[in-house]
Amino acid sequence: MKIKEILSAGLRGGTPEGGWSDELEQDDCVHTLIAVVTDEGLVGLGSVFTNHELVKSSLSILKPLYENENALEPERVTEKLRQNMFWLGRGGSITHTISGIDIALWDLLGQATQQPVGRLLGGRFRDRVKPYASLLMEEPTKLRQKLLQLKESGFQAFKIGWGQFGRKNRQVDEAIVSAAREAIGPNDWLMVDAGGSDAFWSQGYKWALQTAHMLVEYDVYWFEEPLKPDALGDYTLLRKTAPLPIAGGEVLTRRQSFLPWLEEGAFDIVQPDVTKVGGITESRRIAWTAQEKGIKFIPHGWNTAVGLAADLQLASAFAETDLVEYIADSPYVDGIVAQPWSLDEDGMLPIPDTPGLSIQLNPETLAAYVSNTDFINCLL
Repeated sequence: MKIKEILSAGLRGGTPEGGWSDELEQDDCVHTLIAVVTDEGLVGLGSVFTNHELVKSSLSILKPLYENENALEPERVTEKLRQNMFWLGRGGSITHTISGIDIALWDLLGQATQQPVGRLLGGRFRDRVKPYASLLMEEPTKLRQKLLQLKESGFQAFKIGWGQFGRKNRQVDEAIVSAAREAIGPNDWLMVDAGGSDAFWSQGYKWALQTAHMLVEYDVYWFEEPLKPDALGDYTLLRKTAPLPIAGGEVLTRRQSFLPWLEEGAFDIVQPDVTKVGGITESRRIAWTAQEKGIKFIPHGWNTAVGLAADLQLASAFAETDLVEYIADSPYVDGIVAQPWSLDEDGMLPIPDTPGLSIQLNPETLAAYVSNTDFINCLL
């Protein structure tokens, strides 16, 4: 089975706010879908956390390397792409685009073998996983109401992030966290994401340590991105001194970029994003390394339905990966699939065991967010 062509489609019109200092508009494109079309008619789906124009340019550069390649060898093919891109820089948009190709090739391998991707990764440790609803911080009254709605819909774990946190004063920070804990009650899981990868993040180690001591009073499970994304030394020190787990890694790409962070012990929880880091192949390699060093692997999942489908399969293949991120109310997650996910009575998300990524997009609803008719037609 050969790769015939790779199509891409940028998602616009329903882009959720990211909490960024330069906030996203609904028509901004930060997520791009990938379709790897084979000569035998099978189509594999991938997702890229990058603007569509950058993905299109990357695909044009990569085309001579992937055209007519074996579509059933994701690890070899995507490693070939990575190895031949050193001259354009290792990481960034090229690596992001390879991520989408890799995800799609694993989807194809699963379809061809009639196996779920998780089984092809070595076996399924679980058939369901706890999703945490991921939402932006707002002023306490609005945040409380949104959390209550999500709790009513079945979620039992929540991550609040970005917004005003760390950007005004400590009183505001604590008021937000206090309202969140009050809304969800004492038994549900609560995580806090400071969003330290935001442009010109101003907080440093001492703020992070003091804030960590405040968060532990509200039984926060982890503190995510409390520092600038390149502050390896401060992350390493914070992990040693903070009274709760420290999480991060969503901005890193390539397994090699993660090595110093894992070797120095900068994280309790490492969060590669499958749509940025190099796909399922690289995520698995990072997870293996983390596992050997006693670091938990929980994928970053602020992306799309296809990204979530890949995260579910990864969660099935790693014994300690007991959470996945679920963006609350994003049309790119629930609004473009043929059959939206649903939580069971325990607030868990079933991990499908049908072939590939076990996901089908809905061409009709997808058409509201993409303009590439060839992409839509290849799904029919």
